Amino acid sequence: MSRYRGPRLRIARRLGDLPGLTRKSPRRAYPPGQHGQNRRKRSEYAIRLEEKQKLIYNYGISESQLLRYVKKARRSTSSTGQALLQLLEMRLDNTVFRLGMAPTIPAARQLVNHGHVTINGKVVSIPSYQCKPGEEISVKSKERSQEIVKTNLQYPGLANIPSHLEFDKNKLVGKVNGVVEREWVALQINELLVVEFYSRKA
Repeated sequence: MSRYRGPRLRIARRLGDLPGLTRKSPRRAYPPGQHGQNRRKRSEYAIRLEEKQKLIYNYGISESQLLRYVKKARRSTSSTGQALLQLLEMRLDNTVFRLGMAPTIPAARQLVNHGHVTINGKVVSIPSYQCKPGEEISVKSKERSQEIVKTNLQYPGLANIPSHLEFDKNKLVGKVNGVVEREWVALQINELLVVEFYSRKA
């Protein structure tokens, strides 16, 4: 499955609030489609599938990417679910979004892809790059890059910057001080159900 490029509010109506995908709130509180208002009881598989879909749509990753992250999280010494969320949260596109440089994760990915973001002074154009503690994330010194980020900072996607990050709005420089903690993950998700969903594949 490639990255989703369709209507975002349709996904938000089906899966609930996805802060990384869109800032808009759906006007209707029920899922889209002819039978959206009278959904039957969901099976255990459907519940796990929905949790997995939340990660895919919120972080803008493909099915194969998520499977790789799950396999990598399984090899870690900490809880698999927590390690999975940390891997996704420490992606460069998500970190740029959490610093407030972009209103959504897709917008942050575009900033990174177009070479507007630097790490320790070097341009990094790979959205899936894993940010490490001690790294400095800044905006390229070009006037166009600075203008885009300054405009985005007026309307950030999330109000609060997580405790593992710090950001200087005047210099447009952010710093990674550590690894994200579970309570700072903005997405409402039960990561254990995702791990269970992939238990046979990973």
